[in-house]
Amino acid sequence: MQHKKTKKDYLVPSQVAELLMVQPAAIRIIAESGKLRSTRSPGGHRRFKYEDIRQYAIKNGLTLASAENDKIRILIIDDDKKLANFLKELIEDKSDNVQVMVVYNGFEAGLCAGTFFPQVVLLDLMMPGLNGFEVCELLMKDPSTNMARVIAMTGYYTDEVVERIIAAGAETCLSKPFDNDELLNLIGIDVEQSVIN
Repeated sequence: MQHKKTKKDYLVPSQVAELLMVQPAAIRIIAESGKLRSTRSPGGHRRFKYEDIRQYAIKNGLTLASAENDKIRILIIDDDKKLANFLKELIEDKSDNVQVMVVYNGFEAGLCAGTFFPQVVLLDLMMPGLNGFEVCELLMKDPSTNMARVIAMTGYYTDEVVERIIAAGAETCLSKPFDNDELLNLIGIDVEQSVIN
């Protein structure tokens, strides 16, 4: 059976653990041993390609859990409702391997992150109340969300802002308005592939 993921889709260790039905700590050990190929994100986090996981499973006589469990869970956090909903539509239009949730402030983000367990967080930095820097720090402190890839977004792009959010645990920071294809590629959605489909 052909898996639907595109070639640039990457999985985080917790997703791999679900697929192989093992504890997340086991994935780190397997990857460090060189038995399962992985790559590193710009933030230093381990990422895996589905095909490498499939080959590892075949080689070791393992059965993968349902592919439904490995959709990329994306949490969009932005108080600009129009932009947040546009991003949700854009992402869902380009890939059927995603599950997208939208919240409009930092407090909602904190409440839903612990149950949604996002793998990718698109995070606006300048929000009233709990801002993006604080949200990112909270996500990184929580064991249930600290493996999430945080892609920050801001209309107030400066070197200082970028350094601050990277220090808080974000993988990268985009300046608004940003290129949609750049964002999709950062998430792991192959834009060329999605156009063909």
